[in-house]
Amino acid sequence: MSRSKVTPSPSLHSIKSLPVDLRFGGDRTMLSDGVTENVDASVDVANGRVDGSDNDESPYSSIDASVKNDSSLGDDATKPVQPVKRQNVDLKWSDTTTPYLSKKKSKSWLLLPDGNWQLATILYTSANESLVSLAEGKVLKVSAECLVPANPDILDGVDDLMQLSYLNEPSVLYNLQYRYDHDSIYTKAGPVLVAVNPFKKVPAYGDDYINAYKTKSTESPHVYAIADTAMREMIRDEVNQSIIISGESGAGKTETAKIAMQYLAALGGGSGIEYEILKTNPILEAFGNAKTLRNNNSSRFGKLIEIHFSETGKISGAKIQTFLLEKSRVVQCSARERSYHIFYQLCAGAPSTLREKLNLKNADEYNYLRQSGCYKISGVDDTDQFYIVMDALDIVHVEKQDQESVFAMLAAVLWLGNVSFAEFDSENHVEPVVDEALTSVATLIGCNIEALKLTLSTRKMRVGKRKDTIIQRLTLAQAIDSRDALAKSIYSCLFDWLVEQINKSLAVGKRRTGRSISILDIYGFESFEMNSFEQFCINYANERLQQHFNRHLFKLEQEEYLQDGIDWARVDFEDNQDCLHLFEKKPLGLLSLLDEESTFPNGTDLSFADKLRQHLSSNSCFQGEREKAFTVSHYAGEVTYDTSSFLEKNRDFLHLDSIELLSSCKCTLPQSFASALRTQSEKPVVGALHKSGGADSQKLSVAAKFKGQLFQLMQRLENTTPHFIRCIKPNNSQSPGSYNQGLVLQQLRCCGVLEVVRISRSGFPTRMSHQKFSRRYGFLLEHAASQDPLSVSVAILHQFNILPEMYQVGYTKLFFRTGQIGVLEDTRNRTLHGILRVQSCFRGHQARCKIRKLKGDVANLQSFIRAKKTRKEFSILLQRHRAAISIQKRAKARIARNKLKRLSNASTVIQSAIRGWLVRRCSGDIGLLQFAGRKVKDQEVLVKSSFLAELQRRVLRAEASMREKEEENDILHQRLQQYENRWSEYELKMRSMEEVWQKQMRSLQSSLSIAKRSLAFDDSRRNSDASVNGNEESWETGSNQRTQDSNGGRSTSAGLGVISRLAQEFEQRSQVFGDDAKFLVEVKSGQVEGSLDPDVELRRLKQMFEAWKKDYSTRLRETKSILNKIGNDMSSGEKARKKWWGRRNSNIGNNLF
Repeated sequence: MSRSKVTPSPSLHSIKSLPVDLRFGGDRTMLSDGVTENVDASVDVANGRVDGSDNDESPYSSIDASVKNDSSLGDDATKPVQPVKRQNVDLKWSDTTTPYLSKKKSKSWLLLPDGNWQLATILYTSANESLVSLAEGKVLKVSAECLVPANPDILDGVDDLMQLSYLNEPSVLYNLQYRYDHDSIYTKAGPVLVAVNPFKKVPAYGDDYINAYKTKSTESPHVYAIADTAMREMIRDEVNQSIIISGESGAGKTETAKIAMQYLAALGGGSGIEYEILKTNPILEAFGNAKTLRNNNSSRFGKLIEIHFSETGKISGAKIQTFLLEKSRVVQCSARERSYHIFYQLCAGAPSTLREKLNLKNADEYNYLRQSGCYKISGVDDTDQFYIVMDALDIVHVEKQDQESVFAMLAAVLWLGNVSFAEFDSENHVEPVVDEALTSVATLIGCNIEALKLTLSTRKMRVGKRKDTIIQRLTLAQAIDSRDALAKSIYSCLFDWLVEQINKSLAVGKRRTGRSISILDIYGFESFEMNSFEQFCINYANERLQQHFNRHLFKLEQEEYLQDGIDWARVDFEDNQDCLHLFEKKPLGLLSLLDEESTFPNGTDLSFADKLRQHLSSNSCFQGEREKAFTVSHYAGEVTYDTSSFLEKNRDFLHLDSIELLSSCKCTLPQSFASALRTQSEKPVVGALHKSGGADSQKLSVAAKFKGQLFQLMQRLENTTPHFIRCIKPNNSQSPGSYNQGLVLQQLRCCGVLEVVRISRSGFPTRMSHQKFSRRYGFLLEHAASQDPLSVSVAILHQFNILPEMYQVGYTKLFFRTGQIGVLEDTRNRTLHGILRVQSCFRGHQARCKIRKLKGDVANLQSFIRAKKTRKEFSILLQRHRAAISIQKRAKARIARNKLKRLSNASTVIQSAIRGWLVRRCSGDIGLLQFAGRKVKDQEVLVKSSFLAELQRRVLRAEASMREKEEENDILHQRLQQYENRWSEYELKMRSMEEVWQKQMRSLQSSLSIAKRSLAFDDSRRNSDASVNGNEESWETGSNQRTQDSNGGRSTSAGLGVISRLAQEFEQRSQVFGDDAKFLVEVKSGQVEGSLDPDVELRRLKQMFEAWKKDYSTRLRETKSILNKIGNDMSSGEKARKKWWGRRNSNIGNNLF
């Protein structure tokens, strides 16, 4: 976009380089503290053109020429303009030390005699003069020294002033105006954010913008970007951060602080407390902000909001600290200004019930609000704002009862302003008039009306060594001061109480981690036609903040360069240390002299002004004025103060009478106020006590207290990493779109923005110690020959080909220009990313192996657990099965009994029916007899009685039969029970018999097997012996022996056959008996149906077993005798074995029998 499209460019004509009293003229000089840099230039005079070496840092200085405009000049007629000599002039923001040598047709900024800048096009240049064309078409011949280079069109509206090729006043002003006209109100100036108040809503906020800065999808300068940087540095470095917002009154500091809080709440939200933190803004603005001539929402107090975060970056709580509330605004307002917003909001928005309870009137009916004649702010609805405040009080957990008490205190303050006084004696002593105002005050604060009258019209004093108390009547002026002091104290204590309640609601408690971001929103520099004690303290605080700004961005920066021994040309800046000495020096500083004069009984505002002129006239920053005035040269300009009421406001007395009145109130809030005031009055005071008017109420002066708070604030800020936001007010009329370059230039000069940019651009904003640098990037070296941090750092720089002019090696640190560390950081991130990928793959492989093994172990464990579970379930199922069988048995028995009972009942019913039928039939016969022969009555009666007797006998027999049946049924039940018991006994006997049978069978089987083996062994021995003996004997004896052996062999074979048959029979019989016994058990238990009687069959089976056992034993004895006969011919060893055999068989027989 070309520069010609920005309208109107002639608006730069009105830029005032200096205040009115310092403009060019005569021998007046400009204040200068510029930086000079030399640039060589070559001049080609022969061609009538001057060629200067283009440089981003084209410096200039000492412009000793001026331009005079001639209205008679036409477009084609020019004449030289006579220069007006300006001695000792040095442009404060300069880029050259030699005259600017421009080319033909190039654009430059022209400095006019009235101090304005205007964009001009150079038509022709010579050695010392240039012919330029202005925007309105005028052509002038000017000295080349009056021209300042302009930036190319491509740099119009850059978002960072460091990108400007030529860094000078008009270029910076034009760039800010260009962005302001396009609603881009934020511009970077190195590490400082410049925010120009648009005085309207601009589309640069909301969730979309928050997400954009949170995800780093945009890099445009913004308050969100500053808050995001503070958040990231707090988490990364584990160092507390601070966002310091400064600027003049009306520059937009309060709104900027709210925007920063909104971003931090969105970034660290989630716990819900961030909503409470945001809702503190409407409360503090209502009770601490007011309309002034320059700002519709001016903060009349300073605040530091310390937001605490958890280890995960979530908001865990907050704490608010306030500074120097302007109490005098409660009782006194200038024309076209308002008191605190809450008074007007209460009068406009209170519900009818609350208005009736507090006896509220309209705002114009209260004297405190009626002084200024201003009741409304354009575009602000006080009713809506009141409901917003009430909702905010609910959110920060202020109880409804406490809210009503707060509104009652506000109404009491308003009614105090309406309390009037009347004289009652010749000495002009007064007493309050008992009217609606006095009655309302007493009712609202809950005190006795007579005690209130005495407090407002009298004063108790202690005199003498005994501290005797006397009562002094007050004059009208004294009574009004006493009334106003009570009103101011109530409002001040109420404000402090509200802040305390908010801090309780936002308390961190055990969640404290030590990580915090502090946002400082404090009153801006103020300079009015009438400047009093409040402006004195406010401007002193701004001097302190400016010193903090200078210290971090100028002093510490350059001192670190020099201490580390790097090549650096020092940049000068406006240092306000002299002004701070004027305020703080002891014992001859402004604050010390003010406290000293406040302690004197006869000290007055005039005597204070005279003392200042007497002791401080030699100070360059102080200038004594006539009567009660004095002037201080602040960093932002000169301010003249009127010492009227200085001593009274610094003392800020509230006598013991008022404190005792508050403590006697029935309401809890005034009692807490009295307790707080007593605590303050008990603090030790440095210096002499004020002797007049109740010395017991003497306390630390307001200035001393404020100085202590300010020093604590500075100490806290020194322990944080600061982030600066400079708010700029574009005009004094609060009009959107209006850009007053002179006003903006004055603010930019005061806050030193250009010096910040110059240091940031020529300096080394990134620095890192050798140890940290080598530790962070040392692993990137291919071959590390040395372990020395300095050698490793230099090797890294050489390996990555970083140009020497892009860094400096100090004694302890490496210093880099902007953007240089990014190359190393990108390489480090890529390398770490690769390492992490390898590590992730390896760890993934390890994890997969581990999970496979774990799965196998889990499967095994599950199998064991499931097996155990299955076994347990099976055992339970088996128990249930057995229980079911038992239940079925009892259920079937019960069903059988019920069936029998039903049959019995049915039989009874049938019998009764039959008997009834018989009775009815007999009764019918009797009736017929009666009908047939009525004459024979005696005979009829006789028949009837005999029949009835028969029926009775039958009934008796039936009843006896029934009793017999019941007895039989009982007997059957008993027998059934006996059978069941006997069956259980039988089962036990059968089991024992089975065990005995099995033992006997096993014993017989083992005996038979032993016998078989023994017989077989004997047979084999006899055969072997027979063969041996046959070889030794003769044929005769041999033939006889063979006959005997053959007979013995046949006998042995026969014995073996008998034993085999006995064993076979034993197995068959054992199988048969076992099957029969098992069958009978199953029949008895009901598992198998059968028509036979289990008991009879069991007895029969037992008899059969006894018979078989007896027969088997007999045959076994016979077999034994046969075997004994066969064994008579054996050897002695064989006979011994036979004896063993006999003993074994006898044992077996005994076991059987």
